[in-house]
Amino acid sequence: MPRAWTLAARPQGAPKPTDFALIDVPAHDLAPGEIRVRNLWLSVDPYMRGRMNDVKSYVPPFQLGEPMSGGAVGEVVESRDPGLREGDLVQHMSGWRDEAVLPAAEAHKLPDLPVEPQAFLGQFGMPGMTAYFGLLDVAAAKEGDVVFVSAAAGAVGSTVVQIAKARGMTVIGSAGGADKAAYVRELGADAVIDYKSVGSVVRALAAEAPGGIDVYFDNVGGDHLDAAFAAARSHARFAICGMIDIYNDVKPTELRYLARVIGARITVRGFIVSDYLPRAGEFYRDMAGWLAQGRLKRDETVREGLEATPQAFMDLFTGGNTGKMLVKL
Repeated sequence: MPRAWTLAARPQGAPKPTDFALIDVPAHDLAPGEIRVRNLWLSVDPYMRGRMNDVKSYVPPFQLGEPMSGGAVGEVVESRDPGLREGDLVQHMSGWRDEAVLPAAEAHKLPDLPVEPQAFLGQFGMPGMTAYFGLLDVAAAKEGDVVFVSAAAGAVGSTVVQIAKARGMTVIGSAGGADKAAYVRELGADAVIDYKSVGSVVRALAAEAPGGIDVYFDNVGGDHLDAAFAAARSHARFAICGMIDIYNDVKPTELRYLARVIGARITVRGFIVSDYLPRAGEFYRDMAGWLAQGRLKRDETVREGLEATPQAFMDLFTGGNTGKMLVKL
């Protein structure tokens, strides 16, 4: 019988193992237009933490006792839709489970690119698309800009670093720990701040960017966002992708330099990657070109088995991943 993870309780602060439960999902015959997918890879992402709260947001909250959802790549094993055949590899949002039945319209056949299937959950999927449009459209980053990227060793941040370098920008990345800092340097960053070893991100960024920054790509919030406000040049542009620093906290970090948004005329813009899905062709075109030029690297942290999914998710909040966190089934 297929199995899926559900919320057994809504987390209070940081999620813990008892907040999750593995349940059986009764199998059923396919209706016309549906497919059955054997999941091969599951994605866990920081945004899922918000869905665990019973609050209104841009995506509905997870329901207690019901299968959770998230990005997944799998193989079609049965189809009642002419557009997809048995053996096709597809990406869809019925993750956190080993088998999914869903409308074929909600699955997308993997593009014909020379990368492994799991790449479409990372650099060539939602995280990569977030990096691409967040940097180039939301922040309107251009050649010659000085770009500061937080969580630069993560799935989104690592791709931001590489796209920025491919477009001729100076990049300052922030990562936690010597190994992650070294990884960000390998990606091509011009400077790296190991936030775990510096006393103040504000002072560290000021030292690395004495002339200020033009763009901040925010994955963290908290003291990194405050440091970016302090270092921003006139008319700097901030793309606010995520704020993992506060997802489990009820007391956000005080932003001492927030008032600089006025005098420096800073543009601060949040965004959701789904807004850009109609433009996915641009993303795949440019990423394929950079891949062919040897400009792209990617790293993955892989956990084995469906049972490992909650812990993989929880480890996102303690720095347990370099690159994309994945679960292999």
